[in-house]
Amino acid sequence: MAEIKHQNNEKNGVFEIYEDGEKAGEMTYTWAGTDKFIIDHTGVDEPFNGKGYAKQLVYAGVEYAREKGIKVIPLCPYAKATIARNAELQDVLAS
Repeated sequence: MAEIKHQNNEKNGVFEIYEDGEKAGEMTYTWAGTDKFIIDHTGVDEPFNGKGYAKQLVYAGVEYAREKGIKVIPLCPYAKATIARNAELQDVLAS
């Protein structure tokens, strides 16, 4: 079972995913003002590929945005593609 941890400060943040206590990947973001953040990187370490961890990270970021009432700018190609393919995630996109 994977566990996601979130760290955030006033400039940037990271969602990290762990499998059995070992870091498997991360999604990083940078704040763009107080009402939105830019997803700039999503990556999973090679031994953990194919487990859906990158997608789980994007979903965690979207859920965080919803909880805070903020918007997302997905510059990371993976996050951008994932949000584009999943209509249920698009409500958090910055216009």
